[in-house]
Amino acid sequence: MSKSKKKRKIDITWTKLNDKHHILDAIKDKGYFIISAKQIGEFQEARLAVKFDHSDARPDLFEENNLSILPITRGDYYISHINAYHNFESDTSEITYLRPPEHIKSLDVTSINSESKALNMAYISGIFADFLEDESLLPTVSGRMSSESFAFYADVVSKDVTDKESTVTVENSQIEIDAAYEGIHSLALMEAKRDLTENFLIRQLYYPFRTWHQKMAGKPVRPVFLIYSNSIFYLYEYRFKELQHYNSLELVKHKRYCLEDTHISKEDVKKVLKKVHLNKEPDIPFPQANSFERIINMCELLYINDVEKNFITDEYSFDERQSSYYLAAAKYLGLAEESLDIDGHDCYTLTKVGKSLFSMSYKQRQLKLIEAILSYKSFNLTYKAYCKSNKRISDREIAEFMKQAGVNNPKTGLPYSHATYKRRASTVRAWINWILNVTNN
Repeated sequence: MSKSKKKRKIDITWTKLNDKHHILDAIKDKGYFIISAKQIGEFQEARLAVKFDHSDARPDLFEENNLSILPITRGDYYISHINAYHNFESDTSEITYLRPPEHIKSLDVTSINSESKALNMAYISGIFADFLEDESLLPTVSGRMSSESFAFYADVVSKDVTDKESTVTVENSQIEIDAAYEGIHSLALMEAKRDLTENFLIRQLYYPFRTWHQKMAGKPVRPVFLIYSNSIFYLYEYRFKELQHYNSLELVKHKRYCLEDTHISKEDVKKVLKKVHLNKEPDIPFPQANSFERIINMCELLYINDVEKNFITDEYSFDERQSSYYLAAAKYLGLAEESLDIDGHDCYTLTKVGKSLFSMSYKQRQLKLIEAILSYKSFNLTYKAYCKSNKRISDREIAEFMKQAGVNNPKTGLPYSHATYKRRASTVRAWINWILNVTNN
């Protein structure tokens, strides 16, 4: 992944730390380097300087040298070539529909805007009971606490390292558990997120698992990852095949849940097509953001709070160019706009249309998003062409639709180059595929 020329604060911090403590040289010599929170704090608050919840969040120094960092005590961190992350498995499971208790009025399915609310809603609506298949589930431990003392070995990822494993000893490191639910047969430890990423830091499951495995006297401990986005609960249960092997986790099962009606038929989309009014191409670059799910997820963040672009960059570990692409895509659809906050910083907020849309039910929201996409001629023509032929539309065809729609370079007013049309065609295809994926037959 290419980085923007403007360095992030995290990159500057670790460049300075490497210059002062010769981290790379030490790792080349010994295979690891131990750094203290006090040393890190000379340049940036340690808590922020080591928070890499997914692999792309790492600073350039780490990415370029296949490095990861793990806490080993309350104030020390272990840097090495450990493979610290695990890619989420693709989830194509059927959605299971449940309903929250009718008497609950203080928590609403249209206002789940935090991990804690998502966890509470999943518990009271029976999602955890269904997924865990355990009896008499009750919430127990949560929050920050100290780990037990334990050792483990982990796989390494480096061509320069002869050993294929690295051994780490942990003693009273801080861990955090978002929620835990204990039933008759097991204790489930929950890690909850609201942002969509490709992978996660295994430590978030492994350290709590090792700690409570030692405490539970043989009662099974089940690490579970919950992601809540666009009204869907994604649950992944893992197990560690070897207690002392950090990378031995494997997926036990995964399911998707929803508390609303998600059925969107082709007839629903046809109705949208009949009433949609085509918009003139706005005077901004044509979108370059292929993950429509991430556009939705980013708008969900904006629905909670107006944010600076740097927040989006940090939240998704984008470089600034990628952040601009996804924010520009939301602007293109009329969902987000730029403004200045009280300190004069560039800020992004949802438009009135965006705020209205993200207060709707799941089905209403998806249909409005489909309408927003199909209100632009290049997407409209591509979708109709697919419906007519029921087969993949070529980049060349999509490029022709874009030209018919008047998609030009806003800086010059002239048509894009052939290569640029081809790149933009991938976004058109991705958004049309999103419509097809949320549409049921």
